[in-house]
Amino acid sequence: MAFDFKKEYKELYMPKCKPEVVTVPKANYIAVRGKGDPNQEGGAYQQAISVLYAIAYTLKMSYKTDYKIEGFYEYVVPPLEGFWWQDDVHGVDYSNKDTFNWISVIRLPEFVKQEDFQWAVKTASNKKKIDCSVAEFMTIEEGLCVQMMHLGEFDNEPVTVAAMDAYLVDNGYENDFSDERLHHEIYLSDARKVAPEKWKTVIRHPIRKL
Repeated sequence: MAFDFKKEYKELYMPKCKPEVVTVPKANYIAVRGKGDPNQEGGAYQQAISVLYAIAYTLKMSYKTDYKIEGFYEYVVPPLEGFWWQDDVHGVDYSNKDTFNWISVIRLPEFVKQEDFQWAVKTASNKKKIDCSVAEFMTIEEGLCVQMMHLGEFDNEPVTVAAMDAYLVDNGYENDFSDERLHHEIYLSDARKVAPEKWKTVIRHPIRKL
């Protein structure tokens, strides 16, 4: 059976609908940076998603090609994730999505090395006829965080974030945002197939102990 990150690391991908503290270990990702409204049809965000999945599936199916990755095992492509921020904005201004900065990512299995990533970028670019060179091999260690499952539309996230903030106050923590530690979302639903009120999104924030 193919390795499934969501099932093997439930504490990272399937939190409850109430806040909880978690320590997130270092992991490698395919990453594309950008700016702008993620809902813009054919915009930078949607183009970035196409690049991420092109590389992710090239690596997943590499065992059927002449290119062999050392230590390879079959796996399910992990869910899409995103790190988000707005310059000079405290919190999130959902009414001004054009000002969103984002780093969209898909987690990589541990056996994928830099040279394997570069092979996948070149192969996906040639096969899909899109420029995948904008993608980066990124290592992220989030460390101490608070997270919670958010149900419903993205514009309703402030309710979930408020519950997380209240939990921090009650348990001796505070948010610890910085240029390196950002608002993080993990998308567990296919927005094209699932009604917005049933969307499942993990919301994760960096924190520190008081």
